[in-house]
Amino acid sequence: MRAVSVALGAALLIALAAAAFLVWAARPAIAPIEPPSPADFSADLVDKGAQLAAIGDCAGCHTNSDGSPYAGGVALPTPFGSIYGTNITPDPDTGIGSWSRVAFARAMREGIDRRGRHLYPAFPYDHFNKLADGDIDAIYAFLMTREPVRATSPPNRLVFPLNARIVAAAWKLLFLRPARSEPRSDKSDPWNRGAYLVEGLGHCGACHTPRNILGAEEPQKALAGGEQEGWIAPSLDQDSPAPIHWTEESLFAYLRVGSDRLHGVAAGPMTSVVRHLRPALDEDVRAMAVYIASTMGEPAPERRSREEEIFASLPKGGSADAIATAEPAGSAADAAPTGAQIFAATCSGCHTNRSSRPLGGRPLVLQTAVALASPRNLIEIILHGIEPAESEPGEMMPGFADVLTDKQIAELAAYVRSRFSDGPAWSNIEDVVRGIRNGR
Repeated sequence: MRAVSVALGAALLIALAAAAFLVWAARPAIAPIEPPSPADFSADLVDKGAQLAAIGDCAGCHTNSDGSPYAGGVALPTPFGSIYGTNITPDPDTGIGSWSRVAFARAMREGIDRRGRHLYPAFPYDHFNKLADGDIDAIYAFLMTREPVRATSPPNRLVFPLNARIVAAAWKLLFLRPARSEPRSDKSDPWNRGAYLVEGLGHCGACHTPRNILGAEEPQKALAGGEQEGWIAPSLDQDSPAPIHWTEESLFAYLRVGSDRLHGVAAGPMTSVVRHLRPALDEDVRAMAVYIASTMGEPAPERRSREEEIFASLPKGGSADAIATAEPAGSAADAAPTGAQIFAATCSGCHTNRSSRPLGGRPLVLQTAVALASPRNLIEIILHGIEPAESEPGEMMPGFADVLTDKQIAELAAYVRSRFSDGPAWSNIEDVVRGIRNGR
């Protein structure tokens, strides 16, 4: 009888906890409004919103490559399935035209839409909840003055039971905490501005911070590196794998134009981030660079020694753009002879060319993709190349997905790693190539 009583008591407690959770998770709908007129918002507020939306990369998740701006339909891959960016134009039926400012602010900070539905954390409200009221007002003004587009995004494709939005409420109970960004008195104004943008609106940690098994960022490992869309997002702290230490100036150049002479060209998901960041103010991009540079700190002595070795390879009187990479590398060729032959046939014409760009490719000894502990980024670049956005200037590299076999790409990557990095050899490279081709 005692065991039965304990079991009944436990069942009652579970039922009460479940009922309490359902009551907590229930959120009321917010009454719809008539879409506001663009004339309701000042030009200055709309301009500010445009700059902030650029830093938040709203277009990256809400503008499909073949769709109208902010009309949604972008597939966002997650370990649990695909979530589709929604229509955030002021269309009243399929967009957010019927959302009041209060409804918009609730979505940004609590991840709850106008109708009271919990939003999945692919929408980074765990970062946006740090935003000031005035910035939320400005973004709202910007979105409400876009061209209304009638467009419905495809339904999300998530595994059971994650396809039930109540799971998102449970995730919030575990991981979402109210937050506001508070400036630090011991730091400069640019540092504080950069911290606000990087940790909040810019949500850099969404890609550059590791996540736990439930998809939440691990706050104790902020900016320690993560994954996004199959790419490795390198750490932005003292463990950065970049062969040459990032500085405020190099970070500013990279974020502003998508390339830096000592680090390379934006690729993968960063291509979209940099492109959409262009409307942002220089001082805001500079502030982000100041803050990220501070999280990286000063380079350790061993990194300084390695940098000196790299710079020692500069031709006398030359520049970083002309780093000598054409010298024979016998040990690398011995370790991966087939890869050396493939490199000579497909890569050396650009990457060992002493001429200036565009004929001379980026020095591979400087590339983070070559220095990472995983070959994923390098393989992605070999397969798909690097291409500037349509009608925009920029550096490019052809992809070799239709030219080289999985085995050839693996051998090429092994050779590049051996020749242009002092890191240990990668393992199971061909399996990684095959997985990337198959969308894994």
